[in-house]
Amino acid sequence: MEIIIPRNISIVLERLEAKGFDAFIVGGCVRDSILGIAPSDYDVTTNASPEQVISCFDGFRVIETGLKHGTVTVVSDGSNVEITTYRIDGEYLDHRKPEAVTFTTSLDDDLSRRDFTINAMAYSPKTGLVDKFGGQRDLWEKCIRCVGDPQKRFNEDALRILRALRFSAVLDFSVDPQTAAAVHENKGLLADISAERIRNELTKLICGASPARVMLEYADVFSFIIPEAAPCIGFNQHSKYHVYDVWEHTAYAVELSTNDPVVRLALLFHDIEKPSCYITDENGNGHFPGHQEKSAHTAESIMKRLRLDNATVAQVVKLIGCHDLTPVSERCLVRKIISELGFDTLSRLCNVMRGDNLAKKSGSSHRIEQIDAMESIALDIMKNNECCTLMQLDIDGGDLIAMGFKGKAVGDVLNRLLEMVMEEKIPNRRSTLLEAAKGFGI
Repeated sequence: MEIIIPRNISIVLERLEAKGFDAFIVGGCVRDSILGIAPSDYDVTTNASPEQVISCFDGFRVIETGLKHGTVTVVSDGSNVEITTYRIDGEYLDHRKPEAVTFTTSLDDDLSRRDFTINAMAYSPKTGLVDKFGGQRDLWEKCIRCVGDPQKRFNEDALRILRALRFSAVLDFSVDPQTAAAVHENKGLLADISAERIRNELTKLICGASPARVMLEYADVFSFIIPEAAPCIGFNQHSKYHVYDVWEHTAYAVELSTNDPVVRLALLFHDIEKPSCYITDENGNGHFPGHQEKSAHTAESIMKRLRLDNATVAQVVKLIGCHDLTPVSERCLVRKIISELGFDTLSRLCNVMRGDNLAKKSGSSHRIEQIDAMESIALDIMKNNECCTLMQLDIDGGDLIAMGFKGKAVGDVLNRLLEMVMEEKIPNRRSTLLEAAKGFGI
């Protein structure tokens, strides 16, 4: 097997080998290369100590990023390359990181401390592939399997529990039964993991190729990190529009939507308060009045707890609050929605609505057609630069002030003019707008 290695990495490998040391690329870059995926970054490992690495790269810019843990960064061909000495991890006391590390000259020792077999492979052009734990086999068999004892691996770093699920969703791999059992058994260890690390893994997971299967098989893990989701699991909606319980519907809606983190987060939380809003009519049909607003409020609380950025929180909250919007086909109404939400938010809302409806009964296909039609009209409006915002009006506040309007009246008149333009009652033409403004009085 031959793996193509970028020039900046090859320079590092060749330099270390020329000085008499081992040098391998390791971990995710090897995994992705075997899968035919372009690696996003490359990690280099060596039997050279950090001090020896530094001496090997005399004349290069060297950044002593993590000497305690054996990591040195070398600037090669204009790019940073992390080089880490083979190591053995010490005792883990907090389920997050080792108390200390011991450097070793054995590549096998270094690979044996890693999380999953598919991440425990190394490669160099000189030696070829080093695969002591069957990682390549597990890639072909599409299996996520811990290196060694999964109980030990998860007790060392509990985030590996979510990493296993994330790789399963992103790569559409199954989880080895022994590893899966340890995931369920040790989910409580995630209480020791920071919100930021959970957020990062959760976001990558739901943006994977097959999050629904993972969400359903590991609903107990999701309800541990997001307790608000627990009532959704198994909750029968008793609705003519639904074939799934609330959590199943959520899982399929996430997977059937576009691969946009904001859209998928919105769908993850869009029905989270349905159980608390549930009522039945005289025929036993389930209804969920007010669940949009309540779900949006709960989602905001969850996302802030997970330390998502304010812009993402605001977008997701807005999308959840609007996700049951009735699609419209009248051009003037689409303009008004763009005016209220903005085109980008409306586009995302259409994707949220599509995911939501694709996860309902097949009879909802007409709703998808309506959503598609609304989005098509919106795209045409934007293409033609039709007036939907105050900034697009052919007059501004200064023009109204010059006419004698003052204070709040300026904004009120501009908004009334914008509404008239969007409803096609008057054209967006300066002379016409000024004339219409006179009719509102001063």
